[in-house]
Amino acid sequence: MSQRSYTDEYKRDAVRLATSGEKSVAQTARDLNMSADTLYTWVRLFGPAKEGEPEPLSPDERTELLRLRRENKRLQEERDILKKAVGIFSKELR
Repeated sequence: MSQRSYTDEYKRDAVRLATSGEKSVAQTARDLNMSADTLYTWVRLFGPAKEGEPEPLSPDERTELLRLRRENKRLQEERDILKKAVGIFSKELR
């Protein structure tokens, strides 16, 4: 079974069709000749937010968030190393 690649525009259009209320998500997936599980995942990622929930992240925002989390972790590790170094050097000065 080969894996197909879809553009974000196609995914958003499919989600718009699936959430328009005219057909169920499963029926829309059948009409688009794709897995219902895939379309449900896209609805979760690209679909309208439910009341009280924040808007879903775009793929670019998700990528940036992951990059920022990695950078934040690296900076915390560097800070911890510097704290230990200060502790070691301050003991030597006493």
